[in-house]
Amino acid sequence: MTKSFQVKLGQGGYGAVYKGELLNGCPVAIKMLKSTKGNGEDFINEVDSISKTSHVNVVALLGFCLEGRKKAIIYEFMPNGSLDRFISNTANKTSPSLTWENLYEIAIGTARGLEYLYRGCNTRILHFDIKPHNILLDEDFCPKISDFGLAKLYPRKESIVSISEIRGTMGYLAPEVWNRKIGRVSHKSDVYSFGMVLLDMVGERNTMNAEDYTTEIYFPDWVYDKLEQGSKLGQDGTNNMVENDIAKKMTIVGLWCIQTFPTQRPTISRVIEMLEGSLESLEMPPKPVISATCNTNSGGVDSDESSSQMLEIP
Repeated sequence: MTKSFQVKLGQGGYGAVYKGELLNGCPVAIKMLKSTKGNGEDFINEVDSISKTSHVNVVALLGFCLEGRKKAIIYEFMPNGSLDRFISNTANKTSPSLTWENLYEIAIGTARGLEYLYRGCNTRILHFDIKPHNILLDEDFCPKISDFGLAKLYPRKESIVSISEIRGTMGYLAPEVWNRKIGRVSHKSDVYSFGMVLLDMVGERNTMNAEDYTTEIYFPDWVYDKLEQGSKLGQDGTNNMVENDIAKKMTIVGLWCIQTFPTQRPTISRVIEMLEGSLESLEMPPKPVISATCNTNSGGVDSDESSSQMLEIP
């Protein structure tokens, strides 16, 4: 399918992704997983569960390969790659730029995908790794949530999830995932990660001075002050009223999503309502709480300047 792995699409902590083609000519993305312990029951369980999902904003799983300790997952191919390609400092400058309308539709589509995982499936799914790298874009820039390697499935009748290890990526990790004193792990943990993605999309993380950026907790505080002072939002700012309103709406909603305590965050359904509603109807969120108990470096979690470190600590 990959013609001996000729075209590499990406690399992550899980392994590498290659472009491939089925016998009928359909292009696919093939994720080759690194060797893991055990005999593959968790892998089969994940593949079987994710294969039951079907939503326009969730990447389609087409199949898998399993031979001994060799594992591969086959997904539909997304020609525009990941959202990170368009919004990060390291983005390819030759890539087409996204308009504010594009970003707004991507935000709403991603939120709808998350709502489906929580409310639309027979079994609820917590993703635990929502970040720009895992939001793929098709030929029309329709967003699709991908990479369910850290996902946790649980019955619909339950709202609280029990996990035995920290899972997620530094910079997008909800505080309660690594500090249980803050609250219980639930779908609000994915809401937090989505809020950080919204602020990334507006471009605020890219505009912050590197020497001032120490933790993900300080970053929201900096964004809040900027919004409160009426400063221009976005990496380059905008004088267009419509675009400025979109940037301000996404920032306000993002700040609501990343409230330190899960009980203060909106549900993903409410997030969609806020994004689709008017800017005038949005209330200013409380300023994110900063305290020693919320320090990213507590609890043995190391910071990573690339904001892409994978955490799976027993």
